Amino acid sequence: MENNKKYKRPESVLVVIYSQSGHVLMMQRVFPTGFWQSVTGSLEWDEQPRDAAVRELKEETGLGAEGLIDCEYSQEFEIYSIWRDRYAPGVMHNREHLFLLQVKSCDDIEFDPREHSEFRWVTREEAIQMATSYTNSEAIARWVPEI
Repeated sequence: MENNKKYKRPESVLVVIYSQSGHVLMMQRVFPTGFWQSVTGSLEWDEQPRDAAVRELKEETGLGAEGLIDCEYSQEFEIYSIWRDRYAPGVMHNREHLFLLQVKSCDDIEFDPREHSEFRWVTREEAIQMATSYTNSEAIARWVPEI
């Protein structure tokens, strides 16, 4: 993998947050509008997946990482064309590492309004349908328990 720091590293984390009642946290991106997702973010060039998951949790929700579970699962997906210019020329795919975090209740979070316009706690089934990314939908369906 080319370590060209002027481009984003084509490796990221997905952190699915769900409550003891079975509700899943979904956040709507500012851009593109209508894009709903769990916590996500690219790894810095010198970062390990768990470190990125902890950082992204804090940046995107204000939550700590106590109880964070590394699913030891990753998958590759094609980078959406609207974001490809952030990556080195010819980079078409991203490797996404999955983490889970169960919280006690559906509390407010401290989201960054530059990145997300709103958040909702929804049922597992609603989250599966709401997630724009198929990898996000699949992760919720596969890893979030039915309660």
